[in-house]
Amino acid sequence: MLDIKFIRQNPEIVKEGCQKKQVKVDVEKLLEVDKKRREALKKLESLRAEQNRQSYLISKAVDPTKRDERIALVSQMKADIRGYENYLKKITPEYEKLLRQIPNLPLEDVPVGQDERNNVVVREVAASGEPRPPGRGKKPKFNFKPKDHLELGESLKIIDVKRAAKASGSRFGYLKREAVLLEFALVNLALEVTTKEGFIPVVPPVLIKPDAMRGMGYIDTKEDLAERYFLEKDQLFLIGTAEQSIGPLHQGDVFDEKELPKRAVAFSTCFREEAGSYGKDTRGILRVHQFDKVEMFSFSRPEDSKKELKFFLKMAEELMQSLKLPYRIVQVCTGDLARPSAATFDLEAWMPGQNKYRETHSFSNCTDFQARRLNIRYRNSKTKKLEFVYTLNGTAFAVGRTLIAIIENYQRKDGTIAVPKVLQKYTKFTKIPHKK
Repeated sequence: MLDIKFIRQNPEIVKEGCQKKQVKVDVEKLLEVDKKRREALKKLESLRAEQNRQSYLISKAVDPTKRDERIALVSQMKADIRGYENYLKKITPEYEKLLRQIPNLPLEDVPVGQDERNNVVVREVAASGEPRPPGRGKKPKFNFKPKDHLELGESLKIIDVKRAAKASGSRFGYLKREAVLLEFALVNLALEVTTKEGFIPVVPPVLIKPDAMRGMGYIDTKEDLAERYFLEKDQLFLIGTAEQSIGPLHQGDVFDEKELPKRAVAFSTCFREEAGSYGKDTRGILRVHQFDKVEMFSFSRPEDSKKELKFFLKMAEELMQSLKLPYRIVQVCTGDLARPSAATFDLEAWMPGQNKYRETHSFSNCTDFQARRLNIRYRNSKTKKLEFVYTLNGTAFAVGRTLIAIIENYQRKDGTIAVPKVLQKYTKFTKIPHKK
C-alpha cells in the first residue's frame, strides 16, 4: 500500500497516478475517514493518559469526597474510552479498505496509455541474439507453412488437451514424453544460470494464507479476487506466481543493508482462474489454469531498484538468447500495469505458428508497495533508521509458453522438432521424432 502520509501531502499526485492506471478510487473519502480516525485516536490517547493520571491521584487521595469524585470521573472516562474504541473498530476497516483500493503509482518514465495497445516496443532481438529497432527484428523463415504448437504436439504425442479436458475440464493439458524432459531441461537451465549469479533456489508453498496474498496486493478488488483459486475450508489461496509466496517468506523481517539485494529464484506450479478470458486463447496450452514457472524475486534498496529491474531483464534475455529464440522487449503502459507494479517490462517470444509475438516473461518493480504491507524493512547504514525495502519480480521461464516457442520455432518440414543445443546436455536427445 501507499504511505498514508504521502497521500495526505500529495492527494493530487495520487489522483493523477490512479487516473493513469485507469483505476477509480475516492481519495477524498479516504482522507476524510483518515482524518476522523486520527482525531479519534488522538482523543483516545488523551483519555487514556488522563485516566492513568486520575487513577494515580485516587491512590494518593486522602479526602474521601475528592476520591469519590475522581472515581466517578474515571468511570465516565472508561465509558468514553469504550465509545472511542468501538468507533475505531467500526471506522478502521473502512479506512483500510479505502487505503487498499489505491494501487501502486506508476513511475515517471512509464508511458501513459489505456491498455496493452498502448504498450511500447523497446527493441526486437533475432534468434542470433542481434538486437534490432522495433519493427525490424529478424524472424525465422520457413520453406514450408509453419504449424502451431498444438498441431505439432498432438502429432508427436507430447501434448494432450483432449484427455486433459475429460479429466479436468477446459484449459488443462497433459505434457508427455519428450515435452516433460524439455520442461525440466528448461528448469535446470534457469537454475544453473541464476544460481551462478547468487540467486537462492527455492521451492515455495503453492498455498498461502489470505493475509499473505493480501500483503502482495493481489486480492484488493473483485477482479483480482476472481483470478485466484481459494480453498474455503482451509482458508488458503493457490498462488498464481511464485512471487506471491516468496514475498511473504520475509514478512516482518529486518535485513542488514549488506544483505541487499537479496535474490531468490523459485520453481513452482501456478494456478489462475483466467477470469474474463472466456473464449480467448483456448487452443493448446498457451492460456491454462495450471502451469509451471521459474520466477526471480529480489528484495532491494530503493535506490538500486531500477538497476535491479534491468538486471532481471538481462538475466531473462541471456536465457532466451541461449535458446536462440527471437523475441522483443515491451514497456508496459500505465493502464496495463498490475496493481502492485510501478513499472513493468514484458518479454514476448515470436510464435511462428501463430504469426505473432506472445508474452512469455514479465518484470516488475513494485517499489515499497508490498514491503509496506508485509512490514519488510532494512536498516539504512547512513541514517540508522529502518526503511522499507523495494520488491521486484521477473520471469526466468514460464515453462509452458517457452515450450510453445521452442516447438514452433524449432519445427522441421517433416513435422519433427529440433532441440535447442543448450538443452541437449539435459535432455540427452537432439530432436523429438514421430512416434509409431
